[in-house]
Amino acid sequence: MEKKKSKGLFNRIAPVYGLFFSFQKNVFRRILDQVSGEVDFRKWTSIIDVGCGTGALCGVLVEEGFTVTGVEPAEKMLDIARRKTAGQKITFLEGDALVGLPFPDKSFDVAIASYVAHGLQPEDRQKLYREMSRVARELVIVHDYNRERSLLTSIAEWMEGGDYFRFIQQAEQEMKDCASEMSNCFSEVRVIRVGPRASWYLCIPK
Repeated sequence: MEKKKSKGLFNRIAPVYGLFFSFQKNVFRRILDQVSGEVDFRKWTSIIDVGCGTGALCGVLVEEGFTVTGVEPAEKMLDIARRKTAGQKITFLEGDALVGLPFPDKSFDVAIASYVAHGLQPEDRQKLYREMSRVARELVIVHDYNRERSLLTSIAEWMEGGDYFRFIQQAEQEMKDCASEMSNCFSEVRVIRVGPRASWYLCIPK
């Protein structure tokens, strides 16, 4: 999706996303509990949520004791994030990984992006992966769809106009290709299924 169009779309639909804030927090809590046996988050302290939306994941991460930074290009999403997480110590910034995040190399232990990659065209996904790898010291997590589809999701993603249908077919291989072909991307990619139609793509940054 073209960047200006995407930002405008998410500004318009931000109030709808805000209605699902509590639901999203519950989903993220379940996932963190589910993966705790495979991903030891106790080793890390700082996390950046790239494309943080309304801040649901940020809210869960700060409750878990992490120092959390949320970056989001759609200002209306950030308005909701700040309101929904009022009183929690979270740093929210307007920014876009596709044009560069305003942080030095290896500023965070972990970089995570939840349901961001599938909405981007392949060349922009590569930019996202590279920028997340640049700012993360230990781990990059791409939380997104897997190959399992539902009719409702397919319709919604078709209307959004992203690259969902291609992404779900090639996500894992795309990241592995990034690992083998891009010197500033990933050295390893592992996949954990975290829901009927979602996976965590765990990537070790270079």
